[in-house]
Amino acid sequence: MLESPTFIENSDCYDGSRIFTWLADMVGLSVDLVNFLICQVSALFLASLFRSFLHPSKVSCEVRHAFGLSLGLTFGYFCFGQQAIHIAGLPLICYIVIRTQDPRIVQRSVMLVAMGYLLCVHLMRQFYDYGSYALDITGPLMIITQKVTSLAFSIHDGFVRQDEDLTKAQQYHAIRKMPSALEYFSYVWHFQSIMAGPLVFYKDYIEFVEGYNLLKRPASNANLDNGKSELVLEPSPTKTVIRKVLGSMVCAFIFMKFVKIYPVKNMKDDDFINGTSIPYKFWYAMMATTCIRFKYYHAWLLADAICNNSGLGFTGYDKDGNAKWDLISNINVLSFEFASNMRDAINNWNCGTNRWLRTLVYERVPKKYGTLLTFALSAVWHGFYPGYYLTFATGAVMVTAARFARRMFRHRFQSTQVTRMFYDILTCITTRIVMGYATFPFVLLEFMGSIKLYLRFYLCLHLISLVTIFILPKFIRGEPRSQRSSRNSAGTDVKANNCDGKITANANADQPLALANTNDLNAEEEEEGEDSKLAKRNDTMPQQQQQPQQQQQAIITCARDAITVPHDQCEMDQLSSKLKEKIEAETKNIEEFIDKTVTETVSGIVEFKNDLMRDIEFPKLKLAAGTVSSGAANLVDAAAAGLRKRNISSTVHDSNSNNTGTATTDHAPEENSGAFLKKEIDVINAVVQQANVLPAVLSNGHAK
Repeated sequence: MLESPTFIENSDCYDGSRIFTWLADMVGLSVDLVNFLICQVSALFLASLFRSFLHPSKVSCEVRHAFGLSLGLTFGYFCFGQQAIHIAGLPLICYIVIRTQDPRIVQRSVMLVAMGYLLCVHLMRQFYDYGSYALDITGPLMIITQKVTSLAFSIHDGFVRQDEDLTKAQQYHAIRKMPSALEYFSYVWHFQSIMAGPLVFYKDYIEFVEGYNLLKRPASNANLDNGKSELVLEPSPTKTVIRKVLGSMVCAFIFMKFVKIYPVKNMKDDDFINGTSIPYKFWYAMMATTCIRFKYYHAWLLADAICNNSGLGFTGYDKDGNAKWDLISNINVLSFEFASNMRDAINNWNCGTNRWLRTLVYERVPKKYGTLLTFALSAVWHGFYPGYYLTFATGAVMVTAARFARRMFRHRFQSTQVTRMFYDILTCITTRIVMGYATFPFVLLEFMGSIKLYLRFYLCLHLISLVTIFILPKFIRGEPRSQRSSRNSAGTDVKANNCDGKITANANADQPLALANTNDLNAEEEEEGEDSKLAKRNDTMPQQQQQPQQQQQAIITCARDAITVPHDQCEMDQLSSKLKEKIEAETKNIEEFIDKTVTETVSGIVEFKNDLMRDIEFPKLKLAAGTVSSGAANLVDAAAAGLRKRNISSTVHDSNSNNTGTATTDHAPEENSGAFLKKEIDVINAVVQQANVLPAVLSNGHAK
């Protein structure tokens, strides 16, 4: 039986504070992990103060910027000591490049400088601390690199490119005003994400700091200047934060419990390589990599909770009136663990990095090179350990093979419910095995150790993947294109808007549609090939016959770009959906307990709320664009000015509120009006989670 190595390893190369060494010895963790947890727990509580006392309605955005970056630098120096100079050096050099380079080349210049700086630090780390998992400066630098490069590309899109040349995501993130030094360094160093992410795009962060995120936006595929905008009631993130913190604690417990049972280092021992069977090797690789993943789950869920507790991540309400806090979520644990194909697994792992890679690489390079270049940048961004490149090379092969296999076999199992369920179970188990096979070099880091183990696997999954890609398509036909098109269009009615070509999608009640996040690369290439053939045929047709076909083809193309059917709604990935539903049902009991606790806490004012709701009707305020000078920009400025009003006067009403359509409420007698209004706002904040429909409230220019 293999002996598990010691879990606790103190690194002599760690340069952070050692004040809490006594605490590390007490709890049995290394001092770097203790420092990390102290910073994250402190950030969690400070985030609540940031949201309440430094709300954009109470202080200026400059104060919020200064507070966020000061805390971020403090945490960085506490955890990394003198190495924190790199946290300042990389963004400073990139800011000089942004301010001095032409916008036409600024994105390439910043990418070159940031990646060069990061790779130098990666290389130095491998010289003085090879193979160590101790906390070091490369983690924050990887996040900072994502921030500065995404900002540079957004500046390039806003200053150089035309809107019609941009994707919807690029249009949304485009920046047309050069950031000031305070805005830039606050974005890079803000305390919510400096330690473990997640990536926040510059526009989302600035809107959060200035309060623009409280403006209800139209859908991302709609026109932003639709003539109307409204302030929304900002909900309390308490329930979401508690759920994510509890999930983070559970993941930390699982990691610490099972990492001793399945240590990764055993996989390079000769006893394991030569003395175990192939099935056991597969099992061990799958379990060892799964245990390591729970360490990342813990860090990402806790970081996400910190952002949400500060108010960052709120995206509005769903159709049922529930608050959504999914703007910057970095991990979907259940969706990843129960994914039935590699594409879904990758899309739900490190979502911030996926968004960064897609925005910077995949959407900007030729389609045939998209997957290869995306995996290449991801590998280089992680560093120079050979295991990273083995994992990403293997992953690229596995993803490509999975797409071919899906096209050849999936439609053959869709005839009955039993065969569909069998297919989902089979693909889910296969994905778990492939994930362990492909990712163990990533955590093993070494080249020869990984190669030796792959040879003991006889490269079986590599060979199966190559056969699936190059040989099987010659003998097994994939799903006919006509059947795939009819299946994709079933239950979906797509209509074209004659004036601007917008798409209105109406789905059946049991098949809701969602915005498309990712598409199958091979399917896109195949569809593009069909489009080119159709264009060639149209060149020989009379003009009157071409026009209807071109219009129909434009409708299909726009619909494909705008919408897609979720996997669990088109009878695929049934196993993943059912397992997630069962687990979510259990977690809902915890949420109900939290709701009950909150209700009992505020029971003293609930009765007052009921009386107040009977007597007062909360108007849903809308700010019409026509009431401001011009366009959506002035509208946003007017709304933001309202957000920043600090004082609520009980005797003097703002006359400008009537000009912008602001609704006013009747006050009590003058001597009691201030107390009544304060009590009314407190009641609204306390019972916001109880309401079935959350109206937009604007009281004398103050949004709570």
